[in-house]
Amino acid sequence: MVAADAPDSGEVTGRPIHELAVMIRTGEVSPLEMVREYLRRIDLMNPRVNAYITVDPEGAIDTARKQEEAVAEGKPLGRLAGVPVALKDNFDYAGLPTTAGSAAMRGNMPTADSAVASRLRAEGAVVLGKLHLHEWAIGATSVNPHFGPARNPWDVSRSPGGSSGGAGVAVIGDLAAAAIGSDTGGSVRIPAAMCGVSGLRPTFGRVSTRGLHPVSWSHDAPGPLARSAEDVALVLEAIAGYDPVDPTSAMRPSEQFLTQPVSGIRQLRVGLLQGMFESDAQREVYALAREACDRLSDLGARVSETVLSGAEEAVEHSSWITHAEAAAAHRDRLAAQPSHYGGDVKRRLRYGLQITGAQYALARQGGRSWRRELAQALEGFDVLVTPTCPVVAPRIDGSDGVETTRLLTRFTYPFSLANVPAMSIPCGLSSEGLPVGLQLVSGHWQERRLVDVACAYQEVTRWHVARPSGLMP
Repeated sequence: MVAADAPDSGEVTGRPIHELAVMIRTGEVSPLEMVREYLRRIDLMNPRVNAYITVDPEGAIDTARKQEEAVAEGKPLGRLAGVPVALKDNFDYAGLPTTAGSAAMRGNMPTADSAVASRLRAEGAVVLGKLHLHEWAIGATSVNPHFGPARNPWDVSRSPGGSSGGAGVAVIGDLAAAAIGSDTGGSVRIPAAMCGVSGLRPTFGRVSTRGLHPVSWSHDAPGPLARSAEDVALVLEAIAGYDPVDPTSAMRPSEQFLTQPVSGIRQLRVGLLQGMFESDAQREVYALAREACDRLSDLGARVSETVLSGAEEAVEHSSWITHAEAAAAHRDRLAAQPSHYGGDVKRRLRYGLQITGAQYALARQGGRSWRRELAQALEGFDVLVTPTCPVVAPRIDGSDGVETTRLLTRFTYPFSLANVPAMSIPCGLSSEGLPVGLQLVSGHWQERRLVDVACAYQEVTRWHVARPSGLMP
């Protein structure tokens, strides 16, 4: 499918969040009419792409009406006042079911918000519904035996990646202005790459995991997806912050992740990673990452090639920790209700149960060594760059869920193990017309640096506004 450009000035859906926020505040755009247009698109397109598990038209319209009244009355408004967003269906949102993509959770109705949902409410966001995901968020294809596969709008025979597949589909399909996903081994970055949008995994502890159904207590990190890096930063500002109830939450002060105006990247030290990040990638995928680095060089960044030792071991160690902790979280339910699990997730959980204490200890120690290796590399570079995934979006039919997940997470797992921030932004289309993502990595708490690089790149390219043509109404 070929790419079309951004919506024209008369359209509301698909416009950047920072523009929508201004238009809402000035009364140029009605939150109520905008939400109705998003709901219309969901009604038309969701049967084809399966982005949503639950849509909440009544709740969304009620919230939009309240935001419209607040604008008319001149009341203080939140940062996302009236902006339509959606939540991956492993975040609790009071009043809507949380399925976590599982048959075992049908009918589960939380009575309290997750921390992320609470912050979105406080900022005035309009939650349209709950998004499709790989079962229990344990997998990277979003092929779900209980809710069907989510489908990539660039080619509906392809996966949108996962586990936050519905989030990637909703954003590229203009079925939400932004989406919240969770990233354990790459579950925000992978669908961002597969769908051609921007997605950020924050530093572990930056965003509270309270009310998020866990995969790995050591690696889970909620993060936003949106069309542009600027919009990702705005949403991250809304959901980040210390949560004293969450034991993984870091006591970091609130901050702005988007500098105004966006600072330049002249003399920024950028390292294009080689080794497995080059040899394991499809040739054209790595070529597009290299071309993106050339654009950064044109903007004044100092780009050079480099190799990180220990990356392959980091993949294995991250996998051991993730699988062992997921198995621990599901041990009792898996024993009592094995038929409620799909085949690929059941295989991965049973693999996790076989990981020994010694293996887990080795993985934890390997993670410490890897974090030191990465920190030393970042003494010589401000940002490291890789393709987000080795390949473009895989076909849904005929692919093995376990093996495809192993392939798609190969370049993202190492940076989950390090618990550093990592961002995926679109950097081109393959010869098949499928999006390719560029992964940007920096040190702990350096989200602003990633956003600066991404915004600078997106100021001189158009990949972040490209959309699949011929499918969307």
